[in-house]
Amino acid sequence: MGECVTVSEKKEFIQWFLSCYELQKREAAWLLNYLCSEDQLLKRTHFVDSLCHLPKTLLISTRCIRMTPFKFMKNQRVSADVESAFYDLRTNKTEDLYVSLCFKDQATCPEYAAVLEGNPMERQDLVQDILFGLMAEMILDESVREFRKKDLYQRIDEALEAGDEEQFLQLTEQWLKIVEKER
Repeated sequence: MGECVTVSEKKEFIQWFLSCYELQKREAAWLLNYLCSEDQLLKRTHFVDSLCHLPKTLLISTRCIRMTPFKFMKNQRVSADVESAFYDLRTNKTEDLYVSLCFKDQATCPEYAAVLEGNPMERQDLVQDILFGLMAEMILDESVREFRKKDLYQRIDEALEAGDEEQFLQLTEQWLKIVEKER
C-alpha cells in the first residue's frame, strides 16, 4: 500500500477502473470523472480499504457484486445521493476524501493495490491499542510484584515463628532482590 500516491496515478487508476467496471449507480461514474478533472481535490483523495472513523468518505460499488451501490458520509451523516456528494466535494476541495471501491477481485487487483493508502484512523487506533496493552502489562507486572512481596513477607513471618533460620535467610535474600529491583 503506497502512502504517497500521485495525482496522475490516481487519475490513471480511475480511468482504468471506469473503463473496466460498470457502477451500480451511473451518477457515481460521473462523480469519479469529476474527481479526475480536479487536481486539487484529487490530491486530497485517498483510496482505502476501510472507511472506519474517517470524517468524509465515499463507498462506490460495481454491478458485479452485491453491496451498497453508493454511500457518502461526512461527519457521521450518511447519504445515498450522488448529487449531494458532488455539491460537497465541489464546495470543500480542501478537505480530505477517503474512497473505498467495492468490485469483484478487488483484493487481488494490482491496479487498486497501487493506489491504496492506509486508513490514518486505524493506525491511530493501533497505536492506542499498543499503548493500552503496554499500560496493562505494567499494571499486571506491578500487581505480580506486590503479590510476591506480600507472599514473601508472610512466609518470612512464618519462618520466624517456626524458628527456621535457613528458610528465613533464603526468603530474606529473595525479599532483598525484589526490593533492590524497585530502586
